[in-house]
Amino acid sequence: MNLLTVQNISKSYGERILFQDLSFGVNNGQKIALIAKNGTGKTSILNIMSGDDTPDSGQVNYRKDIRVSFLAQEPNLNPELTVEETIFASDNEILKVIHSYEKALENPEDTDTYQAAFEAMERFNAWDFETLYKQILFKLKLEDLNAKVGLLSGGQKKRLALANALINKPDLLVLDEPTNHLDLEMIEWLEDYFAKENMSLFMVTHDRYFLERVCNEILELDNGQLYPYKGNYSYYLEKKEARLEQEAVEQHKSERLFKKELDWMRRQPKARTTKSKSRIDDFQTIKEKAGQRRKDHEVQLEINMERMGSKILELHKISKAFPEKTILDQFNYTFKKGERIGIIGKNGTGKSTFLNILTGKDQPDAGKVVIGDTIKFGYYTQKGIEPKEGQKVIDIIRDFGDFIPLKKGRQISAQQLLERFLFDRKKQYDFVDKLSGGERKRLYLCTVLIQNPNFLILDEPTNDLDIVTLNVLESFLLDFPGCLMVVSHDRYFMDKIVDHLFVFKGDGLIEDFPGNYSDYRVYEDSKVAEERLEKAETNKEAKITADSYTKDKRKTLSYMEQKEFKNLEKEIEKLEKKKVEIQQQFTDAGLTGEQIDELSIKLQETMDSIDQKTERWFELSAMLED
Repeated sequence: MNLLTVQNISKSYGERILFQDLSFGVNNGQKIALIAKNGTGKTSILNIMSGDDTPDSGQVNYRKDIRVSFLAQEPNLNPELTVEETIFASDNEILKVIHSYEKALENPEDTDTYQAAFEAMERFNAWDFETLYKQILFKLKLEDLNAKVGLLSGGQKKRLALANALINKPDLLVLDEPTNHLDLEMIEWLEDYFAKENMSLFMVTHDRYFLERVCNEILELDNGQLYPYKGNYSYYLEKKEARLEQEAVEQHKSERLFKKELDWMRRQPKARTTKSKSRIDDFQTIKEKAGQRRKDHEVQLEINMERMGSKILELHKISKAFPEKTILDQFNYTFKKGERIGIIGKNGTGKSTFLNILTGKDQPDAGKVVIGDTIKFGYYTQKGIEPKEGQKVIDIIRDFGDFIPLKKGRQISAQQLLERFLFDRKKQYDFVDKLSGGERKRLYLCTVLIQNPNFLILDEPTNDLDIVTLNVLESFLLDFPGCLMVVSHDRYFMDKIVDHLFVFKGDGLIEDFPGNYSDYRVYEDSKVAEERLEKAETNKEAKITADSYTKDKRKTLSYMEQKEFKNLEKEIEKLEKKKVEIQQQFTDAGLTGEQIDELSIKLQETMDSIDQKTERWFELSAMLED
């Protein structure tokens, strides 16, 4: 079933043409990712699809009666509403029913209103939906439903907009960089969510693991043409390589044919026959094909790294805390030459604060930071570039000088350097505030690297960068001889460039893990498996111990204790059966909220009884052993 059709859309800004005559569709069940270089119109295509922008030509048609949700990079939310009010401001009918029910619960005396709200919950089967939306808010760390949107951080607003989009359970969800501002745990949960939900997706993302695990089709915008690939990211890489090889063969053939036809044209007499005129017309087409060139220029990163001495950076018993939150608790570490450290942890555990302390932007509450005399930090922050009003791209670089030193005593002009970062001479005179998000990040990366740091600190460097630029950045960092510290939720990026991890666990606990992110996930998953196995073994041993007690042993207890011991075994067995029966009742989709609460209380009481009686059983068992 077709959900969306985009027909022959074009978009340009002045003389700059982003794309022309693009057409594609989205069918039910498709999970499509749009891949393209920064500045070629990815976000413009999404804005046209959402209605926030209009194409110069062409149109977008949606199937009637389908629900569509959009997640923009910069969500437009009402700052006056709370988190809960934002959720319930949706036009989703079930959410309105849940909202009415929750309001009715606040006034239990009004029995008529409560009864009407309760019946509406039953009629729309809204109980499961209520559980789902609360689970989504919990997973995205939006537990404070009364928080004002205007007071939320940029990351919290993005997560709220994502929660809103998911809760509406749309037929089609359009996403612009959905993994930005999510920690690794949230991203992995979102991957699982999309795998289970029958939801069609159209997204722009640079997260290559996300592309691999979520998408079943890639749509690439390359040199103004759309190329579909029916598979995930690995399939796309394989087939793109084959396409480029075929294009190179075709280009070579066109060039050879052009030379042949050009010789013929030069030999032709002035008098033209009908046949020769036809061939001359064909020559123009051949000439155009032969003259086509791929614009495959890549970012060229080159710096003259400052010399690094023997002392790098030492942290001595560093502590940092905020009200009700400890970030660091007497943390010690001595950095060595060439270290490549990744930093992971949930949002709010203090990763950015830690980086600010290292670079002197923030001070610890206690402890000492000792920086080597030769160390020069290059700090790429999440805040990014902050241009002055009316500042142009070239002005940003010229603030560092008209000529920039490179390796081996060479130097390069500001204009030449910008060309290496894919800003052509015309683009260099654009205003910075007119650049796309990815172009601004690329310019910011340029300003960090031209200062020739020998200790690079990158806080979420992959946000908004296109995949081509990411690949070049990874290659550069692999060859970077200085120290490197990276905070990133891009698991592919982390796996490729870091040797070990600082894992921020919260409450001031930092674990130094020897390996990359995938190694850490395997380790964590194995720990969970071991804990389950140990629990199973403990339960098994307890059962074997229980069965092994003989009547002779029981005679060492008093008559009443022996009787209690026998009864306990039967009672525990009955309680275990009762627990299973209660748990099975939770699967009934027709349960009301009150019934669920009652069952929860019964289940907890039963489990408490099992614990008490089991503890007494072990107490009597110990007396037998004595």
